Amino acid sequence: MPTSLVTGGAGFLGSHLCEALLERGHRVLCLDNLETSSLENIDHLRDDAFSFLHRDVIEPIEIDEPIHFVHHLAALASPIDYLRMPLHSLKTGSYGTHHALGLAKWKRARFLLASTSEVYGDPEVHPQPETYWGNVNPIGPRGVYDEAKRYAEALTMAYHRQQGVDTAIVRIFNTYGPRMRANDGRAIPTFLRQALAGKPVTVFGDGSQTRSFCYVEDLIRGLLLLAEADEHLPVNLGNPDEKSLLELAQTVIRLTGSSSEIVFEALPVDDPQVRQPEITRAKQLLGWEPAVELEDGLRRTIASLGHETAVGST
Repeated sequence: MPTSLVTGGAGFLGSHLCEALLERGHRVLCLDNLETSSLENIDHLRDDAFSFLHRDVIEPIEIDEPIHFVHHLAALASPIDYLRMPLHSLKTGSYGTHHALGLAKWKRARFLLASTSEVYGDPEVHPQPETYWGNVNPIGPRGVYDEAKRYAEALTMAYHRQQGVDTAIVRIFNTYGPRMRANDGRAIPTFLRQALAGKPVTVFGDGSQTRSFCYVEDLIRGLLLLAEADEHLPVNLGNPDEKSLLELAQTVIRLTGSSSEIVFEALPVDDPQVRQPEITRAKQLLGWEPAVELEDGLRRTIASLGHETAVGST
């Protein structure tokens, strides 16, 4: 039975990864400080092959058993969180990644860094391939997340090149699905919360900025494939089906059968105008591409909230 450690394992993505690893026969150690996650996400996973460790990755990680995979997902990924705790965001990307890599080196484990499309910043190349170096404002309010992840990637490659650690880097594009926090500030949970409550759906700017939304089931499948692949350079994982935020808001209102109106608010500082992954490497290296269409994924997400999609919305 291989043993996997998942940092940030009680969060949205982490809990789905823990679940998938258990289904694949792994023993799973879930490490989380519960700052932006919840025990409710992992309550259904409590069994002999699963252990929860209430710790913060900015402190050294000591585990007294063999570990075969270290999945480093811990991060303050929501703008609400990293703007609220900018220093902790930077420490998680720096100290946290250093400690997780140190553990992987000690245990001779395969290390997977969950990086982000935010390393591309407000891109001047579209769609974004892994070879693009990005357009990031290092001193802007978003820099505490963007630069934390860029540093984490540099640290990961240094451990691979100098220390011989078996590493992988995934750049995750916008992902959604069950267990997202309703108030985490990102587009889909915000739009769903507002529409289901019959409140105005708030769109930043004029809504023309684009995102590419990947359903969590597809994303986790890609993470597992990359963890078991012989690849060290970054790989994009995301759905290249690009949508404007206005289109997304309209779709959410239609699927929920809501009477909400759309209102427009000022665009946040350094908000990316476009976001679309180039996934050729994922297709070639992993045989991976997303399978769940946006509307199907939204229906599943709405159902997980205890609601049904509107009659006739298909």
